Amino acid sequence: MKLHELYPFPEERASRKRVGRGRATGWGCTSGRGNKGQNSRAGAKHRAWFEGGQMPIARRLPKRGFKNYPFKVVFQPINLDRLLASFDGKDAITLDDIYDRGLAPAGALVKILSVGEVAAAVTVEAHKFSAKAAEKITAAGGKVIALGTPEALTETPTE
Repeated sequence: MKLHELYPFPEERASRKRVGRGRATGWGCTSGRGNKGQNSRAGAKHRAWFEGGQMPIARRLPKRGFKNYPFKVVFQPINLDRLLASFDGKDAITLDDIYDRGLAPAGALVKILSVGEVAAAVTVEAHKFSAKAAEKITAAGGKVIALGTPEALTETPTE
């Protein structure tokens, strides 16, 4: 195969539209750009949201609501079955153990969820527990140690 045998063949390709080559071509005079205005000029570019200098819609409409994301508290959920499978036969599971096994990223807030069954008594330490998870652990004779969120740990109790 040679270069001249490649498809599409040169005679089948549409030739490039050459504008501004006389009125008889149909693309002379204004070259398909219309009469006057910003878009008829050379190098004419404007951002899609530009409204020609009038007050933009984003500034015409009022602001609403608020952003709470700087204060959002995100917990890393861990199901009971996965937790107990990772620590099979261990009677006490601390937060550091959870981080070391890779069940949660180091320093993440951990919440234990109730998916799975607890067969033996086990002491579990986490920031938060679902009500059913805590119930299952205590029903099996275990102990729940809820550390709370860091904000709750640093706040001084008012008496």
